[in-house]
Amino acid sequence: MVDLKTKYCGLTLKNPIVVGASNLVTDIDNLVKLEKAGVGAIVYKSLFEEQIQLESLEMEQSQEAFSNWDAEHDSFFPNLKHGGPAEHLLRLRQARNAVSIPLIGSLNCVYHDTWLEYAQKMAETGIDALELNFYASEIDFESDGASNVNSQIEILQSIHKAIRIPVIVKLSPYYTNTLSVISKMDKAGAAGFVLFNRLFQPDIDVEKEVHHYPYNFSSENDNRLALRYAGLLHRKIDATIISNTGIFTGQDVIKMLLAGADAVQVVSTIYKRGINYIETMLIDIEKWMEKKKYTSIADFKGKLSKENMMDPFAYKRAQYVDILMRSEVFMQYHPKRGELNSDHDDY
Repeated sequence: MVDLKTKYCGLTLKNPIVVGASNLVTDIDNLVKLEKAGVGAIVYKSLFEEQIQLESLEMEQSQEAFSNWDAEHDSFFPNLKHGGPAEHLLRLRQARNAVSIPLIGSLNCVYHDTWLEYAQKMAETGIDALELNFYASEIDFESDGASNVNSQIEILQSIHKAIRIPVIVKLSPYYTNTLSVISKMDKAGAAGFVLFNRLFQPDIDVEKEVHHYPYNFSSENDNRLALRYAGLLHRKIDATIISNTGIFTGQDVIKMLLAGADAVQVVSTIYKRGINYIETMLIDIEKWMEKKKYTSIADFKGKLSKENMMDPFAYKRAQYVDILMRSEVFMQYHPKRGELNSDHDDY
């Protein structure tokens, strides 16, 4: 019998499959089904400060629509204020009570003070850990990369000091030196890193000539970057390494573990294949481990990480050139020996 237990930011999970934040988990019935299907933990849908700000503004505007209607009516509405994160916190408590496996909160904020305020309130709901979604969507030419990183580290440090549950950081890959940022945040108190966040990207409808905002699921080929960073980070930081994006099968989970990840997050695979597919993924992992005679994840985790690879170029660009120059790869793209296609002269 194989043991799928793993450590996730100080928490012990029965297996390395964690369901990431999405609308799917806002339904209590889905939470119960996910636990029954065997997931190791669940990340609840993110609390967005921008959404609260927008709702508050819309509420104020609706109340002011009929203000000073006449001499006898200053307003037709009572003086009400938006409840802020109260509804989200209530739902988070309900979710915490619905399942026995670890439940993790997720937070997106704009201002330093709000990050700290909301983090403290979310920690009070009984969640087991808190995931901070750090990203900087730049639209001007004056922002300084170092300033953004320093600000994020300050937020992380203040939250780490203020709450007693593990603080996880979910990052985008778009830093000048992502490894350096991760190392600094590791020292600043991050208990884990989710690699990587799929950032919002708008699209354009050329017929209507308007922006539109499609919801794009990840694909099977989107996991290579997470795989690479798991391999680079294994045993280089104290924090847990969580691979995210493009993880659809038990084999995908195994790849991440071999590279050095401690756990994975999945979302798109549940939308595409259903909650019960988690059971299939777990069975596939168990069968592979039995075939390889591994009794625990620790037996093979990080086996193909940079730390354990004899080839010093396995995770460097030099390996990219080597792969392309191997005869079987060359012949795959250029079947006529000795003939180079000018369309592929970048090889």
